[in-house]
Amino acid sequence: MRFLAILICLIPCLSLAQDKGGRTCRVVFLGAGEKDPEKLHLHDGTKTIEIDLPRLNLSKVYPLPGGAITLRLLAAPPAEDQPVNPAAPSAKVAEGFGDIYLLVTPDPANKTVPARMQVIDATADRFKAGQMLWYNLTAHEVGGQVGTQKLVMKGRSKLTLDAPADKLGDYNVNLSFRIAGKPALYPLCETRWVHNPANRTVLFILNEPGSRAPRVLGFPDHREDAGKNP
Repeated sequence: MRFLAILICLIPCLSLAQDKGGRTCRVVFLGAGEKDPEKLHLHDGTKTIEIDLPRLNLSKVYPLPGGAITLRLLAAPPAEDQPVNPAAPSAKVAEGFGDIYLLVTPDPANKTVPARMQVIDATADRFKAGQMLWYNLTAHEVGGQVGTQKLVMKGRSKLTLDAPADKLGDYNVNLSFRIAGKPALYPLCETRWVHNPANRTVLFILNEPGSRAPRVLGFPDHREDAGKNP
């Protein structure tokens, strides 16, 4: 899972959630096995909340404070008046970030909590309704047609695509990939997806164990109010 180190720190940007004194977070756990936890505790520097670790969808919306904070994943809340274990997985949230996604992946090397996490900025005025935020977590080049939009991604890169259609309905997706260092193109997927103009969608291209072809996982996010669950 070393490829997660390439996730790019996004430029800070103010959000409506921060104007209200806080921000929100949704969580997804990629690459989890049967022995990985289904819940952990998230410490934001002042308080701890229990969070779900869904594998195939985004979690419910969790409130977080605004400003610059450091998040830590814990197996259990710290004892009263005791500091948080500094060996616990951590990630910084910049002062200018609004709402975020928290990407969690297994990390057997961490004996305190066998996971790592990465913050993805989902500030509303940078990642708008209808848009798609793509992360290629593989070394492969991936490209093709996503509705009306052309997708071209180098290995270990990110890209924001505008809406793939101009109204509610399905659209064609035809993607191919090129193995790093090789000229041949291979089919990745040819299908139809559904566009909802009210959704934002975050997508990950990741290596599939036992397969030459990568896998595409997409997670729609529809929120009328950043402080409410979808």
